[in-house]
Amino acid sequence: MSTSSPIPEEVVRGVIDPAAYADGASAHEAFRWLRANNPLGKAEVEGVDPFWVVTKHADILEISRQNDLFLSGARATTFTNQAADARVREMTGGSPHLVRTLVQMDAPDHPKYRLLTQSWFLPQNIRHLEDRIRAIAREHVDRMATLGGSCDFARDIAITYPLRVIMEVLGVPSDDEPRMLRLTQELFGAADPELNRSGGERGDTPDAMAELQAVIADFFMYFKKITDDRKADPRRDLATVIANSRIDDAPISDFEAMSYYVIVATAGHDTTSSSTAGAIWGLCEAPGEFAKLKADPSLIPGLVDESIRWVTPVKHFMRSATRDYELRGRTIAAGDWLWLAYPSGNRDEEVFDAPGEFRIDRNPNRHLAFGYGAHLCLGQHLAKMEMRILWEELIPRLEALEFDGEPQLAVANFVGGPKRLPIRYRLS
Repeated sequence: MSTSSPIPEEVVRGVIDPAAYADGASAHEAFRWLRANNPLGKAEVEGVDPFWVVTKHADILEISRQNDLFLSGARATTFTNQAADARVREMTGGSPHLVRTLVQMDAPDHPKYRLLTQSWFLPQNIRHLEDRIRAIAREHVDRMATLGGSCDFARDIAITYPLRVIMEVLGVPSDDEPRMLRLTQELFGAADPELNRSGGERGDTPDAMAELQAVIADFFMYFKKITDDRKADPRRDLATVIANSRIDDAPISDFEAMSYYVIVATAGHDTTSSSTAGAIWGLCEAPGEFAKLKADPSLIPGLVDESIRWVTPVKHFMRSATRDYELRGRTIAAGDWLWLAYPSGNRDEEVFDAPGEFRIDRNPNRHLAFGYGAHLCLGQHLAKMEMRILWEELIPRLEALEFDGEPQLAVANFVGGPKRLPIRYRLS
């Protein structure tokens, strides 16, 4: 068996550079080359631990279903370089993680912590939210009607709609939503000068890690007050569940409770915002799909899944092998680090016909945007319900739709999507 096959440096840059995801083409070109020429290759970059880039749909599934073999928590769960990793370990006393959410956990802890909130997000248990979500959706459609036939859909609608939903589920007051949005953008947009805290060009530097730690500290300070309140005065919200949780008959630690809040408060809306904006982007880019949707609103669930596939808001997670493993004729050694390239898996030509095209009637649509295996996204059903309801409210009233300027994607190689989406439209 072959132990590795090095990837050309320029291709590796297309995978790891946050800017490659912002131009809408460079990362996809790198992944297309890898799928065709080196679908399981080794990336070797100065200042970075070597890592495998997993680009094929089937291989991502194979790794994701073996959570005892490919761990999330042993090493950094998102890509970083050696200097930044060393800085994080220095700040945390040896851990490669600034937070400890479900994303950074493995068994036996992962299933225990997932179980704390899992029932909240089951389809049968989120149905009671539908009326409230529909009211929020209508508020946003009505807002579009007041904007004179043009808006930045990403900023004016797609960002605020899922934010309002998840904050109500969590129990965060509406007055604090702008703060939660700003902190989320600073966390996920750390490489984007328009979104990060410093306003500067940021790579994976020790200074950037310190900046991220400051953002997380702000989250922690905010949610510590929420925790103290919910312990004293429990309510029917997710914050109460987290604040009063017990693991192995002991109260959940403050650090892990705060981490839990952070993952719900950030991933709970940002990824849905990206896919929501991506749907409108796709419909503007493919007006035939918009016409198809207007003629047949039963295609709305297809629009939801296709926009999630097309955007793939979570660009990667890292895994580390616990023992040697043979995959695609190569030997992944114990301790090796792997980059799971979800945008690549979601455009794998062996799985998706014309994967670069936006097709709302794509069937089947076996996208990987929610992950797979034990780490399958906890909030996937809520996210899809939010999007479905918004389109049920908007599409019947939307008579015309087109770009009104150049859309822009966030500079991000971990979590990102449209940050600007100027459109012209006509509502009935």
